[in-house]
Amino acid sequence: MQNKPSLGRRAKNLFLGKSLNLGDKSIFHNLSLVAFFAWVGLGSDGLSSSCYGPAEAYLALGEHTFLAIFVGLAAVLTIFVISASYSQIIELFPSGGGGYVVASKLLNPTLGMVSGCALIVDYALTITLSVASGADALFSFLPPAWEPYKLASAVFGVLLLIVLNLRGVKESVTVLVPIFLVFIATHALAIVYGLGSHLGNLPAVIARTSADVGAAQSQLGLMGMVLLVLRAYSMGAGTFTGIEAVSNGLAVLREPKVQTGKRTMTYMAVSLSVTVLGLTLAFLLYDVAEIKGKTLNAVLFGAIAQGWGAPGQVFVLVTLISEAAILFVAAQTGFLDGPRVLANMAMDRWFPTRFAMLSDRLVTQKGILLMGGAALALMVLTHGSVELLIVLYSINVFITFVLSQLGMVRHWFQADKNEPHRKKGLALNGLGLILCSFILVTVTAIKFDEGGWATLLVTGAVAALALTIRRHYDKTWGMLKKLDELIPVAEADTRFLSGEESREPSATAEAVCDPNAKTAVVLVNGYNGLGMHTLLSIHRLFSGEFKNFVFVQVGMVDAGVFKGAEEMEHLKTHIQADLDRYVNFVRSRGLYAEGVSSVGVDVVEEVVKLTPEIRRRFPKAIFFGGQLVFQSDTAFTRMLHNYIVFAVQRQLYREGVAFVIMPIRV
Repeated sequence: MQNKPSLGRRAKNLFLGKSLNLGDKSIFHNLSLVAFFAWVGLGSDGLSSSCYGPAEAYLALGEHTFLAIFVGLAAVLTIFVISASYSQIIELFPSGGGGYVVASKLLNPTLGMVSGCALIVDYALTITLSVASGADALFSFLPPAWEPYKLASAVFGVLLLIVLNLRGVKESVTVLVPIFLVFIATHALAIVYGLGSHLGNLPAVIARTSADVGAAQSQLGLMGMVLLVLRAYSMGAGTFTGIEAVSNGLAVLREPKVQTGKRTMTYMAVSLSVTVLGLTLAFLLYDVAEIKGKTLNAVLFGAIAQGWGAPGQVFVLVTLISEAAILFVAAQTGFLDGPRVLANMAMDRWFPTRFAMLSDRLVTQKGILLMGGAALALMVLTHGSVELLIVLYSINVFITFVLSQLGMVRHWFQADKNEPHRKKGLALNGLGLILCSFILVTVTAIKFDEGGWATLLVTGAVAALALTIRRHYDKTWGMLKKLDELIPVAEADTRFLSGEESREPSATAEAVCDPNAKTAVVLVNGYNGLGMHTLLSIHRLFSGEFKNFVFVQVGMVDAGVFKGAEEMEHLKTHIQADLDRYVNFVRSRGLYAEGVSSVGVDVVEEVVKLTPEIRRRFPKAIFFGGQLVFQSDTAFTRMLHNYIVFAVQRQLYREGVAFVIMPIRV
């Protein structure tokens, strides 16, 4: 009779969903996102910036609002330049990684790390700002007496998104599709009607703009007018955030990933450009002015629907609610891409390797929890202040943009001169580098004293932590490489494991399995010095005791492996090759050996699953595992290493299974 799942397991299944089966060959197809869903999950961040980006730029012009035409056109140019550049990045790095991988591969790993740290902080701020902005918009419709509950509501919003993302990528995006579509429909209607109703006045608008430009030139001078446009352009820099999201989240897209990614980029670029330019022109045509307590978009929509009567009031309400909701949806980008960047950096040992691991729902659970926890902390520390969060948010993404563009410029410089796309790529990325560098310098200078210093300080602190972690892992890796020197020594000594030190056993002796003989079940992780050291320790302490050896290896399906069926098959092939080397090594010494393997997201769980069958076949089995012993065991080393062997020992202890840990001092 099958045991009922525990209360904790039932609660987990209810809120997060049941474990997914890695053996299902269609799992990659079922969990991946087609271009439309990717547009919803990854494009909402960029599209939501139209709720505040164009307004910020328009208000920065002061009384010279007619210059908004030039700012709007410059914004559209920038959107398409950055989008086209990231489409090139998608082609060049089809496995994903975005700005982190670009800077790491095309510049150097340290600059890549800086780019990655900037992205991680940016995505934490994306979650916080999006939810806080959504809460602001939502509570603007509610009675003032409800204001004290706004922060609590924002915190609840982050918690809800954490749960949705722990359930899985596709589930979290599907829930948000209706909100996204309502936003698109209402804003498309407002822009089309707003511009279409003024088509008859187009000659007058052009004449007025021309006259106003002449007046401004005489008042400010040509240079003054240009500087005003550039300042307004940089103040609307929030408009461009989120464009990089697709290249960072390429791993969650449907095959063929490159084509799906480029199609998603097109959807993002077109929808964002139309929305930004449409709103900017509508501000100008309706001569919108700031009203205290209302967003500029709210003033515009009210002006557009002024003569519509009751349906107009409903339209304005639905449109503004969709803006509040899309801001919540935009936080999804932070949850999709933040853990992905963190996982990529963890695989390169800039952060604890556990951040690359997947949960049984096949999501980077620890990354989601970290991003959500950071967003909650930021929400509480800033009291959900949108004004402060925008200042913090505006800088980091452009650090990544600049490094990405610089890396691509270097790539095209070093490319073969006969490369057909070289000149086009160089011109595109060169322009992107100039635009992004200008925005980064301008925004940092303008907003440094307003709190911009804080985001640079936090990013610097995260980068310093990454350097410390990488230094520790490099040192540990160097010590592990020294252990690998055991392999040729052990392979050359044919007496090793034979139990007879005085004479050599026959290398061709037939290995016979005696199930009732003592059996050493050895947990290994690749054919390396660590596994060989464990064998050496068994031989030294129990010389001649064991006649059978069973090598158990579990392949970890982490964020690096879970990209497609090919990576899974490669992992299985690699595991089998490692086990075969252990088996051949032992059998060549006249002893019986076999290998047992499994793949999964939890090593402990997989070992526990394999144990009953091994014990049934070998009743006198004793399990062994090697564990590194550091000179000083600190909280820092415990954070960076999983100590899986101890977790396996605890689980098997509950089953009454003998498990011996062989210490390996390094």
